Amino acid sequence: MRYATFIHDGSQKVGAVSADGQSVTALPLTAAEAEIGVLALVTRQVQGQALPAPTGQAIALTQVRLMAPVPRPRRNIFCVGRNYQAHAKELAGSIFKGNNQPTDVWPMIFTKVPETVIGPFDTVQLPTGISDQVDYESELAIVIGQGGRNIRREDAMAHVWGYTIVNDVTARDVQTRHAQWHLGKSFDTFCPMGPWVVTADQMDGRDTRVRGWVNGELRQDASTQDMIFDIPSLIETCSRGITLRPGDIISTGTPAGVGMGRTPPTYLKTGDVVRIEIDGIGAIENRFA
Repeated sequence: MRYATFIHDGSQKVGAVSADGQSVTALPLTAAEAEIGVLALVTRQVQGQALPAPTGQAIALTQVRLMAPVPRPRRNIFCVGRNYQAHAKELAGSIFKGNNQPTDVWPMIFTKVPETVIGPFDTVQLPTGISDQVDYESELAIVIGQGGRNIRREDAMAHVWGYTIVNDVTARDVQTRHAQWHLGKSFDTFCPMGPWVVTADQMDGRDTRVRGWVNGELRQDASTQDMIFDIPSLIETCSRGITLRPGDIISTGTPAGVGMGRTPPTYLKTGDVVRIEIDGIGAIENRFA
């Protein structure tokens, strides 16, 4: 199934998206459940409850405002850096110049604060006066279902509830001036997400295609099979000594083709539009202003 969080007639709802991706039918949830979006479904299922069936009339997606499927994650989003070999190489002469840390021993993990999350078609706010090197990163994100600590790689896929799309927007100049990446990744609106969550029984995130366009120009195009650290490895790593919780989000890294890797580097400006599409999920598209 594909589950979306949306606003219709002034109220927030959670619903099942039709197979053709043209409509959504609301689920009978409490107002408090609808407020936390698809996270309410993850919670119900982990607690052993059956998911409610859609009720009422299907609503055309053109008549609703799609929100991020998890509008406000309960805690920071786990993110992975340099997880495609070609992307690691394209940044070798810039942000990682002089950094000889191998890319295939341990994943590089950082986080983004929950306040970064916006909807799949919302506007990303450029932090004027703070950064003029804002970049895009097209990424597949995992939504954790059953939580756990010290999850073994061979058991990891059983902990995946579903998948969504994330743009890991990054202020490169802020990223490089600090020893940690947290600030450069965590500006308000720096994590467009959506358009919905596709449940793990409907697709395999280990074998899908990630593409990203800027103003209609294809910039990123890769298979998740090209990841240095696959999804089970990432779940195993993030849960080492840390309890993953239902609804936690792990963004799995971006392919080559980011603005910083171009010659010369090309950063986003007011009016630019970034579209990210992942096979089996759909697409998000955000204007920068």
